[in-house]
Amino acid sequence: MRNASSRDMTSGSVPCLGPGGFHRMAYVAWGDGEAASNVVCVHGLTRNGRDFDDLASRLAENRRVVCPDVVGRGVSDWLPDPAQYQTPQYVSDMAALIARMDVGWVDWVGTSMGGLIGMALASQAGTPIRRLVLNDVGPFIPKSALERIAEYCGKAKPFADIDALEHYLRQVHAPFGPLADPQWRHLAEHGGRA
Repeated sequence: MRNASSRDMTSGSVPCLGPGGFHRMAYVAWGDGEAASNVVCVHGLTRNGRDFDDLASRLAENRRVVCPDVVGRGVSDWLPDPAQYQTPQYVSDMAALIARMDVGWVDWVGTSMGGLIGMALASQAGTPIRRLVLNDVGPFIPKSALERIAEYCGKAKPFADIDALEHYLRQVHAPFGPLADPQWRHLAEHGGRA
């Protein structure tokens, strides 16, 4: 079996509607757009769709895999009002993405916030979610975890260069587990805005 390469990855976006008008949600897609099996991978609160590059390249051997940047993350648009960053908006955006994919069903991989979005979408009548894989999310989030996330979430910080960003990401994301140096660099390359 061959692993999909970055040549097999394409970028796109879908227009989504919210209370402030339309915004663009970016995504990367892997594999054959005509594949019989489709997977949507959705990231956590402070991350982006490129977190799934390794997984997506492997799954794309026989599936189409789509990894969106939830609005306000990655290269997607930002919303005009911070109060609009809510699960109902995210669910609506994902419905637009699945409609763009033009498929009857998808398998969903959701990390943290991506899992919450998946659960909300899967709970709807007529849901297009066939299978739901959840990572780092459950019915209870400990107060200590929320306090730790609040220490860095939503606090824009300038960095002198990509090395400084990588150093920062190694600190704030250390509790999520060990990564190899190339993985930390990948997070830094796709985890900041210019």
